[in-house]
Amino acid sequence: MDEIKFEKDDFEFAHDSNDKLIDKTYSNSSYMKDVMTHFLKNKGALFGAIVIVIIILLAIFGPYFNSHTYKSMTIEHASLTPRIPIVENLGIFNGEIKRTNREGEVIVTNQYLDKGLEDVYYWFGTDTQGRDIFTRVFEGTRISLIIAFTAVIIDIFIGMFYGVISGYFGGKVDMVMQRFAEVLNGIPTLVLVTLLSLLLPPGIWSIIFALMITGWIGMNRIARAQVLKIKEQEFILASKTLGAKNFAIMFKDILPNIFGQVIIMSMFSIPNAIFTESFLSFIGLGIPGPMASLGSLVSEGYKSLTIYPHIIGSSIIVLALLMLSFNLFADGLRDAFDPKMKQQ
Repeated sequence: MDEIKFEKDDFEFAHDSNDKLIDKTYSNSSYMKDVMTHFLKNKGALFGAIVIVIIILLAIFGPYFNSHTYKSMTIEHASLTPRIPIVENLGIFNGEIKRTNREGEVIVTNQYLDKGLEDVYYWFGTDTQGRDIFTRVFEGTRISLIIAFTAVIIDIFIGMFYGVISGYFGGKVDMVMQRFAEVLNGIPTLVLVTLLSLLLPPGIWSIIFALMITGWIGMNRIARAQVLKIKEQEFILASKTLGAKNFAIMFKDILPNIFGQVIIMSMFSIPNAIFTESFLSFIGLGIPGPMASLGSLVSEGYKSLTIYPHIIGSSIIVLALLMLSFNLFADGLRDAFDPKMKQQ
C-alpha cells in the first residue's frame, strides 16, 4: 500500500479568514424591543400610525386654528370653495370655481374676489350656510374618535372579561353565556339605535349605549377562543395543584397571556365603530345638528355634490384616511406581536 503523505496546505482553512467560523454572539433584546423593531419595519403600519397621530392632533387643536366654531354661520360666505394662503400662488386652492354654461363654455370665477373677500381664507371652504368646513370636519373627527375609543374600552372591559369567564368555566356556564350573546348579536344595530332614540335624546350617548349592548360580542368570541386554547396547558394545571382560586387563575395566569391578542383585535374594532357612527349619522340617527360628525357632514355634502363637491370631499377624505390608517396600524401590531397570526 502506498504511504499517504500530507502537505502543509492540506489543513488550511477553506476561507481566507477563520472569522466566519467563529460563533457570533447576539445582544440580549427584550420582547417589547423586538415588537417595536418588527413594527417599525412595516411601512404600512408606520404610515397608519403617523396619519392617526396627525388626525388626532388636528381633532384636538384644529378647531382653534381660526375664530370660527362648528355652528357659527356667515350667510355672505356661503358655498365658498377652498382657499389656502401661499398655496393659492401655485394656482390651486385659490377660491376659483369652474362652471359650464349652456353653450358648453367653461367659465372660471373667483367667489372671494367677486364678494370682496380679498383677505378671507377658508382652508376647506364653507357649506351652503356659510359655516367653516375645516372647523366642522375636525369637530366631527373628534366625535368619531371619542366613539371609537369608547368602543375599545367596551371591548376590553365587557367583551374580554365576558369571554374569559365563559371560556374558563365551560360547560353549562359557557353554553348559557354564549347563547345570550348570540341573542344580543341577532338584534340589528339600526333597530337598536332606533329604539334607543325613543328613550334617549339622539346623539353620542345613544350610539355609545348601542355599542355597549352589542359591540363587545366579537371580542367576547376572540377572548373565549384564546382561553379555551390556554386553560389546558401545564402552567394552569400547576396553579390549580398549588391551590389557586379560579378567579386568580383567570386574571393572573390566563389574562396576561391573551392580553396582547385582545389589544390587537380591539384596534380592528375602531374602524368598525367609526363606520357605524358615520352610517347612523348619515341616515339621521346619529349626531343631531348643528353638532358635526363625519357621517352628518357626508350627509349634508351629498345634497350639493354635483354643484359644490368640496363640501363633501374633505369629510370623505378624513373618514377614509381614519379607517385605512387604523386598519394598517392594527395589522402591523398583529404581525409585530405574533407574526404567525397572519397565517391563521
